[in-house]
Amino acid sequence: MNLVQHTFETLHLSGWLEPLQQAKSDSAVIRSKIDWLAPLRKWLNGIEIKDSTIAHRICKSIPSQCPFEREVKIWGRTIVKIPPLCKLNPLYNELMTLRFRAICYLADTCGEDVSVYC
Repeated sequence: MNLVQHTFETLHLSGWLEPLQQAKSDSAVIRSKIDWLAPLRKWLNGIEIKDSTIAHRICKSIPSQCPFEREVKIWGRTIVKIPPLCKLNPLYNELMTLRFRAICYLADTCGEDVSVYC
């Protein structure tokens, strides 16, 4: 092996760039996996419904459908369409699950009519 070939193999750029690229992609994966809302999600999922008044308050305060979708029309022409904002809410699934648990508590445990909340 000659000196030039040995130097090229030990100082080859791909040998330097691979670990750097691997470290960069690992840190990007770690950053993207951080869920800042995880404590709030855990708290919402951990709420136990043991009282009918709390269940009624939950059912009244969380709407069954997304009330925010709107179309702004002027003279019959749609100017702006606002999308349903509930799909942008990162806690939407947890809130709907909490509302469902409250309705199930009222229907199953308390034996109440929950058709008002549907």
